[in-house]
Amino acid sequence: MKIWTSEHVFDHPWETVTTAAMEKYPNPINPSVVGVDVLDRHIDPSGKLYSHRLLSTEWGLPSIVKSLIGSARTKTYVQEHSVDDPVETMELKLTNISFTNMVSGDERLIYKPHPQDPEKTILTQEAIISVQGVSLSSYLKGRMATTVSSNASKGREAMEWVIHKLHAEIEELMASARGSIRTPMAVAEFVEK
Repeated sequence: MKIWTSEHVFDHPWETVTTAAMEKYPNPINPSVVGVDVLDRHIDPSGKLYSHRLLSTEWGLPSIVKSLIGSARTKTYVQEHSVDDPVETMELKLTNISFTNMVSGDERLIYKPHPQDPEKTILTQEAIISVQGVSLSSYLKGRMATTVSSNASKGREAMEWVIHKLHAEIEELMASARGSIRTPMAVAEFVEK
C-alpha cells in the first residue's frame, strides 16, 4: 500500500471552489475524464447535498503498465461519492471500479473554508494505492503515486480554469442584463414613437 497526501490553498471563497468542484469536468486541463454521469443526488433534512457520480476516464497507459496488468484496455471507471455541507465542508471520495482485482485507488478530497481568511479555501487530498497479483507491484505503486501527484496538480489547474470560466459566464450574464434593461425614459420614448 502507498499513501499520498497534499494540501493546497485556493485564493477563492469556499462557495466558489465547491461550485467549481462540481462543475470540474469536462475541462481541457484534464481531458482524461471523458464522461460524468449522476447516479444519485439528494438533499437531506439538514441541507447537506449527497451525490453519487460515475466518471468515465480514458488513460494513455504506458505499454509497460499494460503488460504488467495484462490488458490493453484504457477506459476505466471511477465512482465518486460527495457530501456538500453548505456551511462547513465538502468531501469527495473517489474509488476506481476498473481493475480492482489488481489495483485499487481510493482518493479523498476535503474542501474547507480557510479559518482565517474567508476569501480562501483549503483543499486536503489523500490517495491510498494498493497493487496485488501483478509482477513489479512496487514499481507500479510508485508509478501510480507519481500519476496521482501529477493529476492532483492538473486538478488544481482545472479548478482554476473552471473558476475563471464561471466568473466569465457571470460577467457575460451581468453585461447582457445591463444591456437589456431600459430606463423608464427610453421606454417612454419608444412608446411615443
